[in-house]
Amino acid sequence: MSFRKHYDIPIAGGRVLELGARPLVMGILNVTPDSFGDAAPTIDPAAAADAALHMEAEGADLIDVGGESTRPGADPVPADEELARILPVLQRLAGRLCVPISVDTYKAEVARAAIDAGAAIVNDISGLRFDPALAGVVATYGAALVLMHTRGRSKSMYAEAVYADLMADVARELEESVAAATVAGVPIDRIVVDPGVGFAKRASHSYGVLAQLPALAQALDRPLLVGPSRKSFLRDASGMRPAPERDWGTAAAVAAAVLGGAHIVRVHAVAEMAQVVRVAEEIRRHQP
Repeated sequence: MSFRKHYDIPIAGGRVLELGARPLVMGILNVTPDSFGDAAPTIDPAAAADAALHMEAEGADLIDVGGESTRPGADPVPADEELARILPVLQRLAGRLCVPISVDTYKAEVARAAIDAGAAIVNDISGLRFDPALAGVVATYGAALVLMHTRGRSKSMYAEAVYADLMADVARELEESVAAATVAGVPIDRIVVDPGVGFAKRASHSYGVLAQLPALAQALDRPLLVGPSRKSFLRDASGMRPAPERDWGTAAAVAAAVLGGAHIVRVHAVAEMAQVVRVAEEIRRHQP
C-alpha cells in the first residue's frame, strides 16, 4: 500500500487544511483568454464565480484561481492585468464559497492582493524561482504555499528537461525551494510540494514522476499535490486529442496519483475526477 502521511496545514484565515485522510480535489478556475485546458475561456467575473460554485457543488475541496496561463510557450502577463482578471472573481466569491481558495500565481504583488480578497493558499508554479519576494508575502499573511518543480520560463522549459536522475533531481530542486521558503519565514508545516507534471518534463519524465510518487513523498516529507489534468504528455499514450478531450487520459493519471499517495489532485473536470479519486482511494485502501 502506498503510504500517505497525514498533515495539518494552517492556511490564511485561521483555518486548517487536513491532508491525508483522503485525497482532496482541487478544481481549476482559469480566468484567462488562453488557457490550454478549457473548451472555452472563462473571463467574465460573474461566469467565473458561478463556475467556482458549481465545482464546489460537484465535489471540489479547493478552488485554484489563476489569471495567467503558464502552459509551455505562453507569454507572461503583467501583474496589473492578472489582478484585473482575478480580483473581481474573488470579490464575488467572498461569503459564498465554503471551500478554501488557492491563487495560482508566482508574483508577490498578485498574491498579496489575492489573500486580502480571500485566498488562503498561494500556488507558485515556479517554486519561488520567478519572484522570491513571494515567500515573504506568504509568511506575513499566514497563507499556505504550494511549491511546484519546474525549470525555466514557459518558452524555454522543454530545453531544460534534461535529468541525470529524474526523481533525485526533482526532489533536490524542490528541497531548494522549500529551504528558500523557510529561510524567508514560511513555516515548514504550511508547505505543500508539487512535482510539476508536464513542466520542464518530456512525456517520459511526467510518466516517470507519476510512477515514482512514493519515493518523492518519502524524500521530502511534505504533502504532495499532483496536477496531470489535460496536459500534453497524455497524448503520447492516448493520441493527438485537443486538451478538452483528454479527460479519459486524465482519469488514468489521477488514479495513478491517488494510488501513489497524492494528497491533492488538481483537475478541470471536477465531477468526473471526484469519482475517479473515490474509486482509486478505495482500491488503495484495500491493498495489502
